[in-house]
Amino acid sequence: MVERFKHDAPVLIIGLGRFGAACAGELDRLDREVLAIDGSAELVQKWSDRITHTVQADARNIEALKQIGAQEFSIAVVAVGSSIESSVLITANLVDLKIPQIWAKAVSQSHGKILTRVGANHVIYPEAEAGERVAHLVSGRMLDFIQFDDDFVLVKMYPPKPIRGINLTESGVRTKYRVTVVGVKSPGKPFTYATADTVVSNHDLIIVSGTSSDIERFAALEG
Repeated sequence: MVERFKHDAPVLIIGLGRFGAACAGELDRLDREVLAIDGSAELVQKWSDRITHTVQADARNIEALKQIGAQEFSIAVVAVGSSIESSVLITANLVDLKIPQIWAKAVSQSHGKILTRVGANHVIYPEAEAGERVAHLVSGRMLDFIQFDDDFVLVKMYPPKPIRGINLTESGVRTKYRVTVVGVKSPGKPFTYATADTVVSNHDLIIVSGTSSDIERFAALEG
C-alpha cells in the first residue's frame, strides 16, 4: 500500500548546492517548512536569509542527523551529487533512520542504481533531464517541453500552419497527427481549455500532449 503524506509535511534537504538550494528555496516560497543542512558553513550562511531553517551538519554521520531531528521527517531530499560516496552514505543513513520518502539526486545511471538499491524511493537526474529538455527546445519550434516517465509529453508551442484557421476537429489534430491540443492562449488572454470547436491562429500559443515522437513530427509541420 502506498503511504500518503500531508501535502504540507516538513521537508529535510541535505546539500545546499545549486540543486538543493533551488529546491529548498522554492519549498520555502510555497510555505513548506524546510530544514536545509550542509557541511559547509559558508553555504549555510549564504542561504540562511532565504531559507527559514539552515543548519551546518555532516549528514554522513548518522549521529549528527539524529541530533538535528532528521528521524522526525517523513520526506527528505539528498541533493548531494558531487561526491557519489557521500550521496550513497547519506541516503543509507536516512534509510536507517526510517524516513519513509527519500528523494536523491544522481549524476549517472550507475549512481542512480546504487541509490535505489540502498533504499531511495525516487532518483532524480537533473542534468540529464535538463539536457534532454534543451535538445527539444533548440529547434525553436517548441517554447517549453515536459516529458513524463511513460513517454507522455506536454509541449507549449505556436500552432503549425496546417491546423490554423479551422476548428480542431476539421484540422484532424488527433486523427492525422495523434496529438491532443489541451489548451490555447490568445494574445492578452489567459490559457483556456481547447474544445473540438476551438479555432487557433498564428498568434496563439497552444499546449499539446502526446508521445515524444508524435509531438516531434507535429512540431516539424510547416508553420
